[in-house]
Amino acid sequence: MEKALVLGAAGQIGTELVAALRAELGHENVVATDLHPEKLEAPCFALNAMDGEALRALVIEHEITQVYHLVAMLSATGEKMPEKAWDLNMTTLFHVLNLAKEGLLKRVFWPSSIAAFGPNTPALDTPQYSPMDPSTVYGISKLAGELWCQYYHEKFGVDVRSLRYPGLISWKTLPGGGTTDYAIDIFHAARRENAYTSFLGADTRLPMMHMDDAIRATLMLMHAPTECVKVRTSYNVSGVDFTPSELADSMRRHYPTLSMDYAPDFRQAIAASWPQRMDDAQARADWGWTPRYSLDAMVDDMVAHI
Repeated sequence: MEKALVLGAAGQIGTELVAALRAELGHENVVATDLHPEKLEAPCFALNAMDGEALRALVIEHEITQVYHLVAMLSATGEKMPEKAWDLNMTTLFHVLNLAKEGLLKRVFWPSSIAAFGPNTPALDTPQYSPMDPSTVYGISKLAGELWCQYYHEKFGVDVRSLRYPGLISWKTLPGGGTTDYAIDIFHAARRENAYTSFLGADTRLPMMHMDDAIRATLMLMHAPTECVKVRTSYNVSGVDFTPSELADSMRRHYPTLSMDYAPDFRQAIAASWPQRMDDAQARADWGWTPRYSLDAMVDDMVAHI
């Protein structure tokens, strides 16, 4: 019997991943943990993922076989406290990888990000293997984490799998300090005020993905036979790509008089260093990835639920 542990379960991804895993494995076979687990459904526990011994004890007590490690300090927040971001993002990863190395876990999922790329990465149709020179502490920690995942797989046989998530769009949980958060904030502002001021420029193109597609990609990768997982750093995955202006145009099908202003802040430089569109041919070839949501379909879903 597989038993899954989700670290960072109260966050944007964790909230929906826990529900998907419980539908698949059974409610009692998915343990959710977070620093602040008040909104989680049992079985759930308060856990500081920096506490390696507490994590080990929980894995042993609940006979966990796979961990989904979602704990991280994101790009915009991490720039305000870089050493703390590095410590959190790397120490927690080592705790999980070492448990797998010791044979306590069969499989690990750890997300990377488009933030692992940088200004010398080809911006359009960014290939799976590409120059990577991240410009944020978050991105640096993701690039380092990718290489550590590959190292633990090659040296110790750890079955750790990873996706380079683009910006993720969801209506169930508010975002938590990322550079792509505007694409969620805009829906709340449109409903409240019929107006939005974007912290990214009108023509700043970024790769994005509906959360349903992100969860589906995660589970597809984790279900893939070992021999099909040929990338042991992290897979490019693509959903849609758009600019704030294009997003607003799609939203005007629902909010015809939506007013847009643009006041780029420090996040503009971060976004400018990231890919605009990802080439995910390797994920499509290795384990059959294909997204379901277009821009208009994503907008329709967000408007229907916010």
